[in-house]
Amino acid sequence: MRKAFSKLHFYFQKPHARTPLSLLSRSFAAAIDRTSTRTSKPKPHVESRSGTRSLLKFHRIQTSPSHNFSTLVDPIAQIASQMPSRQRKLKEVSDLEEAFESANSIEEMLDAFKEMENCYEEKDLGMACLKIGLKLDQEGEHPQKALSFAERALRIFDENDNSSSVVGTRLSLPLAMTLQLLGSCSFSLKRFNDSLGYLNRANRVLSKFEGEGSRNDDDRVLPVLHAVQFELFNVKTAMGRREEALVHLRKALQIKEKTLDEDSNELGKANRDVAEAYVAILNFKEALPFCSKALDIHMSYLGHNSVEVAYDRRLLGVIYTGLDEHEKALEQNQLSRKVLKKWGRSSDLLRAEIDAANMQISLGKYEDAIDTLKGVVQQTEKDSEDRAMVFSSMAKALCNQDKFEDAKKCLEVACGILDKKERSSPLAVVESFMEISMQYEAMNEFETAILLLKRSLAMLEKLPQEQHSVGSVSARIGWLLLLTGKVEQAIPYLEDAAERLKESFGSKHYGVGYVYNNLGAAYLELDRLQSAAQVFAYAKDIMDVSLGPHHTDSIEACQNLSKAYAAMGSYPLAINFQEKVVESLEGHGASAEDELKEAVKIMEQLKEKASIQVSEALLSSMPFPDNDDEPFSSDNSQPRITSSKR
Repeated sequence: MRKAFSKLHFYFQKPHARTPLSLLSRSFAAAIDRTSTRTSKPKPHVESRSGTRSLLKFHRIQTSPSHNFSTLVDPIAQIASQMPSRQRKLKEVSDLEEAFESANSIEEMLDAFKEMENCYEEKDLGMACLKIGLKLDQEGEHPQKALSFAERALRIFDENDNSSSVVGTRLSLPLAMTLQLLGSCSFSLKRFNDSLGYLNRANRVLSKFEGEGSRNDDDRVLPVLHAVQFELFNVKTAMGRREEALVHLRKALQIKEKTLDEDSNELGKANRDVAEAYVAILNFKEALPFCSKALDIHMSYLGHNSVEVAYDRRLLGVIYTGLDEHEKALEQNQLSRKVLKKWGRSSDLLRAEIDAANMQISLGKYEDAIDTLKGVVQQTEKDSEDRAMVFSSMAKALCNQDKFEDAKKCLEVACGILDKKERSSPLAVVESFMEISMQYEAMNEFETAILLLKRSLAMLEKLPQEQHSVGSVSARIGWLLLLTGKVEQAIPYLEDAAERLKESFGSKHYGVGYVYNNLGAAYLELDRLQSAAQVFAYAKDIMDVSLGPHHTDSIEACQNLSKAYAAMGSYPLAINFQEKVVESLEGHGASAEDELKEAVKIMEQLKEKASIQVSEALLSSMPFPDNDDEPFSSDNSQPRITSSKR
């Protein structure tokens, strides 16, 4: 269990990178072009061109020869005299539209927009505000300014929507785009709840189009729907709701599958994104097919020696490591490094070589790992994060060789480097501290391990988008406190971890089961027997679902539940769960022979205690008459007379 727990919390720290919005802006460009400012025709403070054409037509009818001799002032002639000024006004408006549409920079767009504000009514500026907001959001330098334009666009679209049902239908797509923009800006400003509200509303607006529109409607709607789904994934990931977030990422992938060719490079990247998201929640089994598909697409589209193929293989190595298939992991890593070296990707290559060393350690090839790391350290800069990673991995190899003093020296070097990076790269430092704490833990240096984890926790609590990681660190701290006998201190960390991890990874994730198992042990230690039985039951249910009832960790949870009921004196329940333990261990054959013997011994002891409990209960419930009422001799040596003899 200890090994699994360590692996669990190492991978809990893997964040999923947010795709830059520039990728989304290309999709928006097509939708914007089809829903441009001319879709909702601006109405300047002059009559429309259609009105001008009707006046000209009316004027031609009235100017017949029979009226040329009139001595009255002709009102139509007055109108005709005003026509050139109106035409000039309309031309000015047209020129402003053209200037805005052809603007290349945000400065040019803002200059044209200022002029438009003088000629347009507020209700006609919605699309222009949306375009400016999208441009600002794409550049990413002024999220607050982008938000203000998006809010203005939303007010305009909402007012227009309320004023006419026809306009409301026409404006549904721009409204959804505006809501997506508001969600993106709010995300950039770390206002995650606001972002989620806007994006959920955008999703509801777009759902009206699904299944109802034509192919042309799909061409306009799907890029916007993809942007909304991807942004929902980012927001829910930042909020720690990773299981929910994956639903949106899967839907974004489905949209790309509808709109892109089967061998599209972008579709390959989208599959890799999904694989990375599954790796982040330690679901390596689900990650594998998506990563394999990404690899197939990229090899077909780009060839075997492309950088994208190298990235796919590196991720595949991580997945195989998570599945404990270390030989396959190392094979993929070697293929990845070969390509990265060819393309001169020194930074990626360096990280891949550190990965290779860690895989060699997992295979027990400690000397090979040390040799690999000695070569890598020469390529790193002094006081770089890469150098800290190298010394951390070196310590792991030395620790496995029981060279604890040398391992500690390596860890001290790594920590010295990381201390200087705490402000500039807090996430990288946290991940490294987590790994280093495991090394100290392996050497029974528990106080140092706990200290590093508490420092990590303090850093994570300052990062709103990393609250899901707080749960994993709290779980580690609680476990180590429990391991060192500090039970009362452990409980609040474990309780907090259980709730946070449920929100982040789902209530049936095996990581939550491990936390409940430890929490139950803490409750049992403090004789809080009801609470212990309850959380052990939670742990067993989770393990049975996520790992299967015959997994060793599931068996351990069942054993703990039996122990809790035995401590409560509920021997029938304790025997029931102990029998399940025996049954599961029998399926493991010779490899679990000793554990099976111990489990059978415990079951026999429970049955003996249950028998004694029943006998005592029967004796206490039997009615014994008082001596004065005894109709027979009180001599105990005399046998009692049975009812049949009477």
